[in-house]
Amino acid sequence: MKKIINNPNDVVKDMLKGMELAHKELKYTPELEVISKNEKCEKVGLVSGGGSGHEPAHAGYVGYGMLDAAVCGNVFASPSPDRILKGIEEADTGKGVLLIVKNYSGDIMNFEMAKDLCELDEDMIDMVIVRDDVAMEDSDFSTGRRGISGTVFVHKIAGAMSQRGGSLVEVKRIAQKTIDNVRSMGMSMSSCIIPAVGKAGFEIEENEIEVGMGIHGEAGIYKKPLMSAKELAKELVEKITDDLDYTNSDVALMINGLGATPLMELYIMSKEVIELLESKNIHPYKVLVGNFMTALEMAGCSVSILKLDDELKGLLDDKCNTPAMKN
Repeated sequence: MKKIINNPNDVVKDMLKGMELAHKELKYTPELEVISKNEKCEKVGLVSGGGSGHEPAHAGYVGYGMLDAAVCGNVFASPSPDRILKGIEEADTGKGVLLIVKNYSGDIMNFEMAKDLCELDEDMIDMVIVRDDVAMEDSDFSTGRRGISGTVFVHKIAGAMSQRGGSLVEVKRIAQKTIDNVRSMGMSMSSCIIPAVGKAGFEIEENEIEVGMGIHGEAGIYKKPLMSAKELAKELVEKITDDLDYTNSDVALMINGLGATPLMELYIMSKEVIELLESKNIHPYKVLVGNFMTALEMAGCSVSILKLDDELKGLLDDKCNTPAMKN
């Protein structure tokens, strides 16, 4: 294992302290592993989080127009309820708090427990669950579809509604609307190494890919021989468009790297996906290319497509300023 780390058991706290030092607008709470905003304004607070190893998600999206706090678990492990309670405390300014949770059993259990344990009135805290992965209905890590890179669109759009001064009911409504209209599909070409383990969790042969791979290294739906970018775009996009009708729609498109895929390859993939969407009379309004939700140093990518209307377009275009996304 070759990694730029100190103690493998300290990677999360070292990373978060590094974020605090690099971004003076952020505050790190040691031991509870929460990143929050230094300056607060009275609005609905947004809290998200999950296991570490997916950077820039989720701490990289804390800032103006997106999240107010991110709660970090250990690598690929759900954050504990006490950490989530601290995130809620940091995000609360008296206007209510919305929890944005990806559909993994441990995340849901711990966020729900923290929601029940927090001191806020029932009408001042709520939760949405992101289920954007079309690869499979059920997995070993979740009941129903997994939450993956489409979650970033939920952070952005719910964050914009909150920044505009929307109520908790309004912010939850727009978050759920985004969830209902976003679909994602991913693939991988390599494994990744959890620092505390020190070796790859699974093997993929040199001449094959795994389609439908999850962001924790969960098995995909099938393995296939290595294919061209054009063929891969078709494989992923058609699975998404078979699930939701995007015809004659404007969309937001995310080509997301899983950590070890060069931007050169991501932009080649974006070319193929955009051309394929246009051939289907689906029109990319905004395109994001880069690493938004990774799996350590896994090679591969995911495609997320969000169907837009005028309301979602406006919120997507609103200003945001975070370490990982600026608009």
